Parts: sequence; structure tokens; C-alpha cells
Amino acid sequence: MRIEGLYIAGTGLDLPAPMDIAQAQEAGLCDERTARRMRMRSVCVSVDSGPEMAARAARRAIDRSGAAPQDISLVLHACTYFQGHDLWAPASYVQQVAVGNHCLSSEVRQLSNGGMAALELGAAYLEAGRGRKTVLITTGDRFCLPGFDRWNTDPGTVCGDGGTAMVLSSEAGFAGLRSLVTISDPGLESMGRGDDPFGEVPLGIRSPISIDKHRAQMLRDSGVSTVIDRIRSGQQQAFRQALSEAAVRAEDVDWFVLPHLGHPKMDFQFFRPLGIDPARTTWSWGSGVGHLGAGDQIAGLTHLAETGALAPGQTCVLVSAGAGFAWSVAVLDILHEPMSPGGTR
Repeated sequence: MRIEGLYIAGTGLDLPAPMDIAQAQEAGLCDERTARRMRMRSVCVSVDSGPEMAARAARRAIDRSGAAPQDISLVLHACTYFQGHDLWAPASYVQQVAVGNHCLSSEVRQLSNGGMAALELGAAYLEAGRGRKTVLITTGDRFCLPGFDRWNTDPGTVCGDGGTAMVLSSEAGFAGLRSLVTISDPGLESMGRGDDPFGEVPLGIRSPISIDKHRAQMLRDSGVSTVIDRIRSGQQQAFRQALSEAAVRAEDVDWFVLPHLGHPKMDFQFFRPLGIDPARTTWSWGSGVGHLGAGDQIAGLTHLAETGALAPGQTCVLVSAGAGFAWSVAVLDILHEPMSPGGTR
């Protein structure tokens, strides 16, 4: 959909210290062949939970946006993995710690597309209600054993820990949201469960989780070429439609913010099929962070903002994909330099 009158007012990022791939190899967590093939430099590893990191990122985003707690009309927290407590509302925790107001808060679950799904929900919320000024969107995950092996649960992807946040505004911001498109193909959802029976408790079927085992089952059932075609088709459709609705050509885009996957997956799903030059992406930075679950797009945008890479007049495209399957793409116009902490440019 084409969007007018919505802006990104501030973003925030909370990342723990990274572990070098060499360290991981020495510890026996990752073999040399896999490390060389993925071209990852390091991955962020945390002792804190996803919601704790999300709340810290949220405070930074709110500070940079200049928004007051009473201005925030909705808090959306997107996550991928266990949030630190059972039968608990992590969005309410983020709201209490980072905002402290009494608006609606809700958790968003769409795996790696969760941050972008929250952006779409937040945009619709602001467009639907008069007097609504801002929406706070956060993501946060910690991927750890015994349930999740960041190195092996999803071969080809090394998952990193971190929290991200974005303040979406109906009044002003450093970037204008020009279009946002989501395409889904629920026929691919079995890639996340294979032929496993439905369990009674978390991790009751197997621990740690094995995405590779589930994926292999679907590839056998549906055929490798069929699955590949569907994944690429969904990504390309979302990409082309978002650019078309924003009246932007791919060659005129200054920055593409992509997921932080291993290089073979990046080449297979983004660089070659979408015709994207890695030099115009956040890949070189993301390869030192790891895949943040739902948070790669907000994280990459924050990195560009914090390093001064964004300039007025530029176009930035956020590209996302999540198992299920869902693909989202957003086109942003950079209007002015992002605010630094304390609300100054």
C-alpha cells in the first residue's frame, strides 16, 4: 500500500558484545568450513533476555524521537524465540520499563518478518484513528541453548542477540514512509514443523530446535525447485510492488536494509534475484551482528542513522522475509538527518 503522512521519528538499538567466528571455532561451536562459507565475522551474544534489550533500545528511540510517553498510543513488541518467562506479556514489560503510560500494548509473532509486520500494523493503527500520534515498535530476542543452537538450529543462518526499537509518527520524523507491502504464502508453513506431531509443551518434540529437519521434509514432499520458486516469487512480488507503489526504481535506491543471513542465503534470496549490489546494503555490518530474528530491518536502519550514512534526499528500502511464509518491503524517503540522543540533529 502507498502511504502518506507517516514518519519514522527515531530508532534505537541495543546489542551485546560480539563473539568472533574464530572464538566460536576454538570453542567447538562452529566448524571452519561452515564459517568460511557463511562469511560471518562475528555474532552478538547476550546474557540478558530479549525484552530487556528491547526496552533499552526503546528508551533510546523515544529519546531520539522527541516523543513524550503520553504521545505513544500503541506499543508493539515483535519476537521470534522464548522471551524469558512462561505465560507472560513481554510487550507489557517493554511498555512499563520504557514508556510507563497506559496505552494498548501487544506482542507480534511472525518470526523473522515480525518487525515489519509490526510496522504495518502500527501504520494502519495511526491511519485509522484521529488524534493518534505515535506507535512504539520493538523487537528483542536471545537465542541460546538448550532450546536453540544459534550455530546449528537453522543451517546457513547464525542468530544474534539484540533489541531494536522504532517510533512511528503521524506528525514528523527523519524519514517518510512511502510504501509498505506484505505478501504471504501460508502453503509454506509446514517448513517450520515438518511431519512432527503437535506437542503438549514447548520443546516437547525435540531440543534443540532443528529447522533443517523440518525444511528437508518439505523439500522432499514438494520438490526443491517448487519450494525455491515459491520463496523467490514471494520476495520478488513484495519487492516490485513496494517500489512500484512508491514510484521508485531499484537503481535509484541509495540503501537496501536486508536480513543478516549467511552469504549463500543472501545471494540466493536477495542479491541475485532482486538485482541488489551488496555494496548498497547493510550486509557488511550485519555479518558482524548475526540474524536478530524480527529485528534486522530496524537494526540496519539504526546503524545507517548512527553512522551518518543517511542523507536528506536519499531513498532507503527495508526488505524482510519470515517463515510461514511472509515477505515485507518498505520504501523510505530520508527527509533530514536523524536526531541524536537528547533530541538534537
